[in-house]
Amino acid sequence: MDYHAFSRLWQRTTLPLVAILRGLTPHDAPAVAEALLEEGFTWLEVPLNSPDALSSITLLRKQLGRRSYVGAGTVLTVEQVDAVADAGGQLIISPNMNPDVIRRSRARGLVSMPGVITPSEAFAALDAGACALKLFPADTVAPRMLSAWRAVLPAEMTCLPVGGIEPDVAQLRAWRRAGTQGFGLGGGLYRRGDDALAVKQKARAYREAWENSH
Repeated sequence: MDYHAFSRLWQRTTLPLVAILRGLTPHDAPAVAEALLEEGFTWLEVPLNSPDALSSITLLRKQLGRRSYVGAGTVLTVEQVDAVADAGGQLIISPNMNPDVIRRSRARGLVSMPGVITPSEAFAALDAGACALKLFPADTVAPRMLSAWRAVLPAEMTCLPVGGIEPDVAQLRAWRRAGTQGFGLGGGLYRRGDDALAVKQKARAYREAWENSH
């Protein structure tokens, strides 16, 4: 899937927000995932520095089937890409831009979403075959930076700010006006130990903020 195809897929996503479930355990994964799906979240990321992350990914893929896209975050090496693919993951999300990781992800048929923070990284990721760009850490820059990127990046390239995103209508609106098509949500949505009810409440707050940020 190239960035053109991913863009078309992403545009069909009702709630274009990626749930970053750092610290999720296999024990908690089923209930947390169902709570997120009830609020419209269909893109789930389990960072590899979570306890037994690959088991959670396998479990969620079997549980959710075609209802959701499930993959791994904090993917740093080609070997980790292979491990995620073998576990049934569909997404490879990284905090950095490693061309080898991008190419391996594409070769294994996975969505590649590397982290970038400069135009040079963004275009290097594009050249390597990235499906979308994770603007990280977004809380260190202003939305106007993305607006400048939009003048030079392909129109179909999906850019998702990650880091410091809150369920705040004004914040989301500023980023949307700058050209984002969605967000990745970490600690504001899920923290290790959160039960399904807590996650559902926070997910609803983000969903409502997104819906009101048009």
